[in-house]
Amino acid sequence: MVTIEELTALRAPIERCFDLARSVEVHLAGNVHCGETAVATAGVTGGLVGMGQGVTWRAKHFGVWHRLTSEITAMDRPGYFQDAMIQGIFRFMKHDHFFRPVANGGTEMKDVFCFAAPTVLGRLAEIAFLRRYMRALLRERNVVLKEIAESPAWRRYLP
Repeated sequence: MVTIEELTALRAPIERCFDLARSVEVHLAGNVHCGETAVATAGVTGGLVGMGQGVTWRAKHFGVWHRLTSEITAMDRPGYFQDAMIQGIFRFMKHDHFFRPVANGGTEMKDVFCFAAPTVLGRLAEIAFLRRYMRALLRERNVVLKEIAESPAWRRYLP
């Protein structure tokens, strides 16, 4: 199993950061390169994902289209939520999102992303390239979330 931790400092209030992290549209904006979409086969396809709600994502990685359904399995607004894979290519996937207010009205966002690839070949892929690839995806998403949270653009994503 692989665990990736990322810290992101945002110059925006904790409630805004928490809600933007649950926004389907912000997630999609942070994953443009892989053609990701939220498909209607299960759960929500837009807006803020809430406790017990799921999203099925469709995206192209390594030249192959994949579907992954995740669900919000824990939530304590505005400090924490967890989404976990309930169906998809991984053997296991869980993403914990922690939010902490910091000086000057800012927020520290900490991601703890854990996953395990299936099969022995998958375990080799974890070592060879999946860790780096998934970290890059997470960083890319966080850069976009930060840009949106710190600009007037956040109003387009939140009610």
